[in-house]
Amino acid sequence: MTMAKGGNNNHQQQSFEVSVDAADSKFFDDDGHSKRSGNKWTASAHIITAVIGSGVLSLAWAIAQLGWIAGPSMMLLFSFVTYYTSTLLSACYRTGDQLNGKRNYTYTDAVRAYLGGFKVKICGLVQYVNLFGVAIGYTIAASISMMAIKRSNCFHSSGGKNPCHMNGNLYMISFGIVEIFFSQIPDFDQLWWLSTLAAVMSFTYSTIGLGLGVGKVIENKGIKGSLTGITVGTVTQTQKVWRSFQALGNIAFAYSYSMILIEIQDTIKSPPSESKTMKAATLISVIVTTIFYMLCGCFGYAAFGDLSPGNLLTGLLSAYLLRSGENRSQKISG
Repeated sequence: MTMAKGGNNNHQQQSFEVSVDAADSKFFDDDGHSKRSGNKWTASAHIITAVIGSGVLSLAWAIAQLGWIAGPSMMLLFSFVTYYTSTLLSACYRTGDQLNGKRNYTYTDAVRAYLGGFKVKICGLVQYVNLFGVAIGYTIAASISMMAIKRSNCFHSSGGKNPCHMNGNLYMISFGIVEIFFSQIPDFDQLWWLSTLAAVMSFTYSTIGLGLGVGKVIENKGIKGSLTGITVGTVTQTQKVWRSFQALGNIAFAYSYSMILIEIQDTIKSPPSESKTMKAATLISVIVTTIFYMLCGCFGYAAFGDLSPGNLLTGLLSAYLLRSGENRSQKISG
């Protein structure tokens, strides 16, 4: 009864807003809110920004645990699962008719409209725990990347003599402060150009990792790795099983963006229906990210084999720093 009453109030409020702003439909949507201008390309930029993150850097390690057969196969499987589940969730943006039904502005609104009751609190809790965990993951990954840059500068300035040990707490705190600052900007989610810039940055460091991986393969004059991944003997049987599950989790994490899918969809203009546009954007994004994931993961594994690092960029950087140090030592001794 409470939900029905709330739904009626929302419907009356929407009807009132529409009647007030109907004359000015150039600037307002069917619900009286500001006109949306998003399309499949801006939505694709949002999705790519959300999907291609620090997860791409651990894919080489994930393939190393699963091998040349299971690794790429699991990537393709998770890409299909991501696309399929995303199309199902995108159909929940409007309740009822996909073109004129009541809009659900957030993931929680969609859960409330279709499931209701205590499930709203459960799904909301899961969503925020997920977002909290992702934020921690990105903060750690960002600090590791900043430390790698700092260590590279330190290594070169000392001529390879200083091991350049450092603490990552300062970098994590600094990154957290920046996140808090940006989160206070009003309508931050409406800055479509920011997602485009972030998508370009995601492609940039993915391309850097890919290029370093290709260079390492050429340097090795061969492809490392095996069909089944790291073998029992190198690790224990328990470690093999545990690492395999970790690898699956890393791949799943790399594709995850369902917790903000509805929020992205709420930026898309209509007609055509938001679900139709979102399906097209999801297809474009999943194809693009899968290509990058396959290239980065496979070339990273081909470069390092069973010794693939958990962070591709820092692993490649360490390898090149080590090689530079060896070259310097040879020149000095020569």
